[in-house]
Amino acid sequence: MTRSVFADLDAVLSIARQGTFRAAALELGISTTALSNAIAKLEQRLGIRLFNRTTRSVSLTDAGKAFVERVGPAMADIHDAMLAAQSLQETPTGTVRINAFASAAREVMAPMILMFLKRYPQVHVDLVTEGRLVDIVAAGFDLGLRPADLVPSDMVSMSLGLHRSNAVVASPEFLRLHGKPSTPSDLYRFRCIRARLPNNALFRWRFEKDGNAVQIDVQGSITLDEPSLVRIAAKSGIGLGYIMEADVREDLAAGRLVRVLEDWTPPLASLALYYPGRKNPPAAFRAFIQVAREFVQGLG
Repeated sequence: MTRSVFADLDAVLSIARQGTFRAAALELGISTTALSNAIAKLEQRLGIRLFNRTTRSVSLTDAGKAFVERVGPAMADIHDAMLAAQSLQETPTGTVRINAFASAAREVMAPMILMFLKRYPQVHVDLVTEGRLVDIVAAGFDLGLRPADLVPSDMVSMSLGLHRSNAVVASPEFLRLHGKPSTPSDLYRFRCIRARLPNNALFRWRFEKDGNAVQIDVQGSITLDEPSLVRIAAKSGIGLGYIMEADVREDLAAGRLVRVLEDWTPPLASLALYYPGRKNPPAAFRAFIQVAREFVQGLG
């Protein structure tokens, strides 16, 4: 089997798994045009059409379904054999693919991921951040990084032991002019920085104290969908912002921002690194897990 045919078969399986050429192209790290051309050439070579394509959807033809049913297990065996061989490497190489919430990635970027790359420069880390939960196996990732309470039960999980919480913050000048809220219900009297979730819904600020949980639909003059923009707006005195404490830790220490309602923002679930159990993980994967363990030990 030539390298090009091997790649073409992986492309067919990726499209069948992802459901669109665009998503498969992102997974494979190539352009949608290149992927479409590769499939067209493979179909021409086979003399059959593998996919029904419209401007809005992609589906397997009957021939395509039969092809995938035969090729899928064979390709899985080939990849398993390659992983078994890679697990014997003395020097880790290859790619480690990680899917994470952006806030989680920011917390471990320097102390864990960049540390790993400095130690193993021949390994490539492909880090994808997104706000939705994904099936890391179906999406082709080696590892996931999420709050521990969101990790699927069938995954091997490693708690990273980081202390995490949300924080309500504002600039010193804003608080001097407008005062401080004492309870979440006070927020209705303050200008706030609204947040939009990845699904386009507006985020309701969440609080809890002594078993009493409340959600507040705050009001304000701006709505943002990226935490770094919330941080900028809060430092500029636009209003109160609701953000991960880790994202503003340096600003709080330097006095550029002030935290309020801290007793209403209790600790969150720790971050966890998780992955499916596998018999012969590649050397690069094993090396990354070892660096993660050292990171956790360093926190202790």
